[in-house]
Amino acid sequence: MKTRDQFTALFESIDFKKIIDHPNILIAANFWDNERYCAARTCYRFMRALDDLIDNHKAAHQGIKLSDRENLTSEIRHWMGMLDRHMTTSPFNNELGYTVERFRIPLWSLEAFAESMLYDVTHDGFATLDDFIDYSGGASVAPASIFVHLAGLQEQDGVYLDPPFDVHRTAGPCAMFSYFVHIIRDFRKDQLNNLSYFADDVMARHRLTRAAMREMAHGAPLTPEFRAMIREYHLIADRYRTDTLKIMDEICPKMAPRYRLSLEIIFELYMMVFERIDPERGTFSTGELNPTPAETRERVRQVIARQ
Repeated sequence: MKTRDQFTALFESIDFKKIIDHPNILIAANFWDNERYCAARTCYRFMRALDDLIDNHKAAHQGIKLSDRENLTSEIRHWMGMLDRHMTTSPFNNELGYTVERFRIPLWSLEAFAESMLYDVTHDGFATLDDFIDYSGGASVAPASIFVHLAGLQEQDGVYLDPPFDVHRTAGPCAMFSYFVHIIRDFRKDQLNNLSYFADDVMARHRLTRAAMREMAHGAPLTPEFRAMIREYHLIADRYRTDTLKIMDEICPKMAPRYRLSLEIIFELYMMVFERIDPERGTFSTGELNPTPAETRERVRQVIARQ
């Protein structure tokens, strides 16, 4: 069977309506062999648990009180303990430890993600854009690095060897592109859940306040100042988009077809949102910026047709 026919068969097996958590990552990873796909699910299950721990608390309590920080910090440390296979006998702990060991998952990626969650516990948003970019190294680049690492692994006699490229350098541009797209897309939802990812210094430069952002998320008219800030974030995302294309041209020839395809798919799925962002006339609603399962399915089909 030809490679494209294999991809098409895998494509037809995906139920796009049922993929909810980490949809872009899991759609793309569906084209991997099953063992690597399960490894990705295990790692992202770990990170999702940490992320939800913090976000759910902020959504319910409008922030994190000083009295709650110690408990949440302890919870994060507990989850990090799961990286040691021998610390506990929980089935999930053992599964995570086995996955990290067998697939040579770089520990720095999981540790950096946990550090970003600790930042969330002790900070309310981001004072500067540089603070946000530093935070993104754990919150976005780290999980993206796990995806890139798993896609780039070389297999020899049943043993996995590290990818033939620098995973962190490779994952960085695409992770940052997707993250800037992500915070624009989820502006309303994040604000309604007491989450703020737009940097205070950028808002101040555009004469915006957190209170004004909250009001617009609840339905107040979008101001020219808000649209100007979105233009700035959109331009930043576009620069990372350009860098992503350069790095993909560099590494894709070093990857097996199905793993190269997965990188192309995840990039195109974020491009679908990027293309919908209209700083001048957009409403930034969920319906406006989120593709439907049918539209996502068609975009993936188009990527496969180019192979």
